[in-house]
Amino acid sequence: MKAKYAIGVDYGTESGRALLVDLTTGAEIAAAVTPYPHGVIDEELPGSGERLGHGWALQHPDDYMEVLRRSVPEVLRQGGVSSNQVIGLGIDFTSCTIMPLDREGVPLCLKEEWRGNPHAWVKLWKHHAAQGEANRINALARERGESFLPRYGGKLSSEWMLPKVWQILNEAPDVYASADLFIEAADWVVMQMTGRLVRNSSMAAYKAIWHKHVGYPSPDFLTALDPRLADLIEIKLRGPIMPLGTRAGGLSLEMAALTGLSPGTAVAVGNIDAHAMVPAVGVVSPGKLVLAMGTSTCHLLMSDQELQIEGMAGVVEDGIVPGYYGYEAGQSAVGDIFAWYVEEAAPAYIRQNADKEGVSVHGWLEREASDYRPGENGLLALDWWNGNRSVLMDADLTGIIVGMTLQTKPEEIYRALLEATAFGTRRIIDAFTQNGILVDELFACGGLPQRNKLLMQIMADVTNREIRIADSTQTAALGAAIYGAVAAGAEAGGFDSIAEAAGRMGRIREKSYKPIPDHVEIYDKLYREYMGLSDYFGRGGNDVMKRLKTIQFESGERNYS
Repeated sequence: MKAKYAIGVDYGTESGRALLVDLTTGAEIAAAVTPYPHGVIDEELPGSGERLGHGWALQHPDDYMEVLRRSVPEVLRQGGVSSNQVIGLGIDFTSCTIMPLDREGVPLCLKEEWRGNPHAWVKLWKHHAAQGEANRINALARERGESFLPRYGGKLSSEWMLPKVWQILNEAPDVYASADLFIEAADWVVMQMTGRLVRNSSMAAYKAIWHKHVGYPSPDFLTALDPRLADLIEIKLRGPIMPLGTRAGGLSLEMAALTGLSPGTAVAVGNIDAHAMVPAVGVVSPGKLVLAMGTSTCHLLMSDQELQIEGMAGVVEDGIVPGYYGYEAGQSAVGDIFAWYVEEAAPAYIRQNADKEGVSVHGWLEREASDYRPGENGLLALDWWNGNRSVLMDADLTGIIVGMTLQTKPEEIYRALLEATAFGTRRIIDAFTQNGILVDELFACGGLPQRNKLLMQIMADVTNREIRIADSTQTAALGAAIYGAVAAGAEAGGFDSIAEAAGRMGRIREKSYKPIPDHVEIYDKLYREYMGLSDYFGRGGNDVMKRLKTIQFESGERNYS
């Protein structure tokens, strides 16, 4: 009997990738990456030259289809696998990434009349220009004592669905009126593959404030927020909400021709990229914190308790694995901070040295920074280059480095940025443990853990916990394949539960990172200083970061007028 396979498609910030997995052995057979032709649109709209404001981050929906056109046929070719051997396909996506659709399900930005309006385009997860809307939503929810707010740590992020949709209504009411639906990009891709409108429960719950027992925020709350939002849920967020691992539908004839797969192949409902990584490292029970590390970091944890914890991005029943409450927290920038430093701030001589030695700039800086002991650089940074998601939930906060002198070297700054992201993770772990949620093991996955050994050792030292590393280099895509295999079911050659699939397909490396006691002691001192800075700049002691942003915005407005 021929082997059976599943395909996972992982949609990241800059690219998408497909992974072909053997369901008998769990082996990864082939992978193919497709960079998005339009990338992240954060300066001006393609073609029109329309300038975008501060905090904007958009994408082109056809880039997502390009991943299916190129990467899925490529993994079939590489693996030498026939279409009828693939029984299931799952996708994961960066979230909350939303788009407005017309009545035919076409993204408005693909229609000629709307191409020049930025609000008609896909708003990427890291679009932060709706912070004002988020602030007003939070204020009204607190005033009214809305029950949903504590489930999200007391604040909704500007990255979530409601602030983004309300920004469209406030700044482009004609786009809002023309939108038949607002939909997560993951659900749109599933709709393209199956022809069915299905919303996944993970994104609906974590990003659109849906609760499996209560539903969305009440029409009464939305009306109090803005009377024009009264029918948002009933009309523009309509559609069935289905749990993770369920079959959204079968692959359509058109999409089968495009991908090279068989018509009717089971397609799972979508999932959040970081959440898909949890079963991919074999985690299906409480107490195990999974760090999904890439451009940003998501922190995923399961518990048998539902507690209210400051700054959590959400706690959702059955949110990651059925039977447990899934907690999500996060840092809005991690790898993005290191990339910023390399691309925008590192001196030219470092690139020249790296080129001569045949290594990357990141690799050169990591090696040089490894020669320093904790605290030796005399620097301390706050990891807020893209705002703070957890625990402060404030996109208007910005980065800072303290302790610079004329003797400070680039590798010392690089190390301080690595340390800052580790301190941010420890702050999130403290929020869990101080509220009675067990965190006894750490697992790391994504691109960074495999590439940056110094970062992972710093993480172990700062958190004083052993960190286990995912074996797969495509952990999110592997997780998506797991959900695809569950959607197909055991009768077709897949699995009937996420736990069963994770036991067969998820895995970690033998090597782990253990804390070094001397380093732990020094980092405890530095962490206390980090918390002092965090509270001072993040809790109203000094709002200079926000005042600078206001001045920046006002100056920019004058330049464009």
